[in-house]
Amino acid sequence: MFFTFIEIIYLVIMVLAIGYVFSGFIQRPVKDPLERVLGQKKRFDWQNIKYAMLIAAPGIVLHELAHKFVALGFGLSANFFIWPTGLILGIVLKLIGSGFILLAPGYVSIIGATPFQSAITSLAGPLINGALWLGCYLTLKYKKKLLRKQAIFLGFTGQINKWLFIFNMIPIPPLDGSKVLFYLIGII
Repeated sequence: MFFTFIEIIYLVIMVLAIGYVFSGFIQRPVKDPLERVLGQKKRFDWQNIKYAMLIAAPGIVLHELAHKFVALGFGLSANFFIWPTGLILGIVLKLIGSGFILLAPGYVSIIGATPFQSAITSLAGPLINGALWLGCYLTLKYKKKLLRKQAIFLGFTGQINKWLFIFNMIPIPPLDGSKVLFYLIGII
């Protein structure tokens, strides 16, 4: 079995939190500017939360699942967990109207990995974000007939995945980039 019941619950909680946190930064396109003004007065705009979930959650979920499935491919034990502190931090920053997002919603616990397996497993998550970023970029650049809504959606998705890739490749523990770098220079 690839997922336990609790992992599915954790993924649902994470997706909902991601949608809520990103909903202030990613807003669905509207035709009527008055609708945008009225929507900003709401503390909880379910339409923007759903839109933000569709854009931001796939990159974060697929990032974590890449870690899990690569580890499973190596024959290792790998389980996804939410990180309550990281979720709460993101939600609190959203509630106080912070101008930035800091969200560390979850992680994959891997048991018994060699340094090589750890480096490859760590690299898998950011590579997913890099692939999503590149796919969005190429689609926006070369697809001739995109609707405005499609272009906005792809633009947001590409930007989020670009920053997820860049941030996660910073070689500072516990970020993925540190595990890759430490393996390459022989520290682990």
